[in-house]
Amino acid sequence: MNERVGFIGLGIMGRSMAANLLKAGFALTVWNRTAERATDLVAAGARLASNPTALAAECGTIISCVSDTLDVRQVLLGEQGVIHGAQAGSLVIDCSTISPQGAREIGQALAAHKLHFLDAPISGGSEGAKHGTLSIMVGGDAEHVARAMPYLQAMGKTITHVGASGAGQTVKLANQILVVGTMQAMSEALVFAEASGIDLNTMLAAVSGGAAGSWTLSNRGPQCVAHDWRPGFTIDLQQKDLRLVLEAADQVGAPMLITSQIFQLYRALQQSGLGHEGNHALIKAVARLAGREW
Repeated sequence: MNERVGFIGLGIMGRSMAANLLKAGFALTVWNRTAERATDLVAAGARLASNPTALAAECGTIISCVSDTLDVRQVLLGEQGVIHGAQAGSLVIDCSTISPQGAREIGQALAAHKLHFLDAPISGGSEGAKHGTLSIMVGGDAEHVARAMPYLQAMGKTITHVGASGAGQTVKLANQILVVGTMQAMSEALVFAEASGIDLNTMLAAVSGGAAGSWTLSNRGPQCVAHDWRPGFTIDLQQKDLRLVLEAADQVGAPMLITSQIFQLYRALQQSGLGHEGNHALIKAVARLAGREW
């Protein structure tokens, strides 16, 4: 099997993930809808494919990291998709966040062409992608996870096989429930402290090392205080994930009390034209409820 690795999707996360594969010494071919995003990677030694079919034809392992279920279907199963170029026995690893059912269906479609599939969504923001410290939740057969491990270890620090096909996406949605719940709590705490006249940097220093400490507080709290809305993950993408959460929760009858409220707060921010900002801009919605601007 060809040892060349293909990477599809060079957005905020994918670009850094692909760069880390190159740094780890893997021969890399890349494709992105906007070819200009591949310029730095090509300069560093990657090849640029004309479409996903052509990429798959020269790679034994193909990794995708795109926005939504429909995008994954397009690049893997579409008219110029991976399925039309990949050799039998090739391994396809999707690092996008999509619906669990969608992941299972895509896996079945690829299996019909003798292609192996792992759903391997990621968490850790743009920082984790850049530094190769992502958490990766993998669904699929154990033998294929073992085969994928060298590539996953080049992109992430915590790689966990969580179950059969689709399980990676289910665990990622659980991760997103925790992320936005923590983001909401952080937002409320900061608005409360600011309204009470507390220095916010001092407050963060005081609580970050205790029981309230978290990745979100340490990485996004200072951005909120500095009014720095650069995205590690955009509101629009966060909202896409929450829509997947609510749909999947509805299918299994799980209550989503806090998550559904946060979905509405993010919707209000989108309607204000802020969907491109980082998901920590949730604090703006909380502040407005207090009659304050952040």
